[in-house]
This record gives sequence, C-alpha cells and structure tokens, in this order.
Amino acid sequence: MSKKFNELSTKHIEFIEQQKIFFVGTAAANGTVNISPKGYGSLKVLSPSRIIWLNVTGSGNETSAHVQLNPRMTMMFTSFDGSPVTLRIYGKASVIHKLDEEWEDLNSHFEQIVGARQIFDLAIELVQTSCGMSIPYFEYKGDRDTQIKWATKKGEVGLREFWGEENQQSIDGFPTNILEKS
Repeated sequence: MSKKFNELSTKHIEFIEQQKIFFVGTAAANGTVNISPKGYGSLKVLSPSRIIWLNVTGSGNETSAHVQLNPRMTMMFTSFDGSPVTLRIYGKASVIHKLDEEWEDLNSHFEQIVGARQIFDLAIELVQTSCGMSIPYFEYKGDRDTQIKWATKKGEVGLREFWGEENQQSIDGFPTNILEKS
C-alpha cells in the first residue's frame, strides 16, 4: 500500500542515504521521456523539502534540457537489499551551471568529481512510498571508476570539446546551454 507525504521524514532521509543508485525522470512538454540512473554519492538532502545532486558528464544531457523547458522531476530510490521499499520524490527542479551564482555554494556540498557539469536543485512537492516486493535482491560491489578515468584523461579542454559535440542538445533537439553557462 502506498503512502504520501508532503516532505521527507527522518526515516526517508536515512533510506535515501543508504542507497547506492537512484533514478531521475524528466520530460519536456513533448518529445522523449528520459529516465537516468545516477550514483557516485552525488546526492545530498539539504532539508526535508530540498535535494541537490551533482550531474557528471555522460553521453547525453537530457535532464538538463528537459528541466530548462519543464521543471518537473521525479526521483526514485528502491531497496535492493533489506526490506522491500520504493520511494519516489516529485517536485520542481532547477539546473545550476558552473557560471550560475548558486554554483559555488551548492558545489561545496559535494566531493569533487572529475567531469561534473551541472547541479540539480529539487524543491520537493510530494513524497510517496510503496512496496518493492517484486524488486529482486542485488549485491553492491562498488562504484565503477570508468567515467572518472575517462573524464580525467579528457581533461578540462577535452570535456568542453565533448560537451560541444555531444551535450549541447537533447535527443529531441532541445538546448542544454552547457557551453554558454559553464
């Protein structure tokens, strides 16, 4: 049976902090719906009604394009061990780029990750828990270092070139503004 809340409880925050992976869903008014897996300890709960997460360079940049057009975001956490729980957080997000005024303050909440490109700031509107009884058990073996090695090898100049080639538009052609704002 699902339960709804207006904000995160202490129990919800503890559950989130135990998860090694989370999923982010976004969509513009039209076009492709995007769901992205995230990790690296890149998420911080700032308050019961606010979450931030650091986005690292990847093959696409859908979340940024979508949030700039339509700020709706859903985050999902699910237990792969222990009690079966799925936690969804619904809210309005903003994307913070490196040249934005808020960047330095928000970035100070994270360990520095090579290839960081944006921070997403989610104002929570609804929290929902439901059972995760059909979710299989999985064992966490550790974070992959592939992205960090790749970004380190690219360097700052190489990452900007990559952003210019691969991260300026969503797959539907929506702008991400990554070069102009970073």
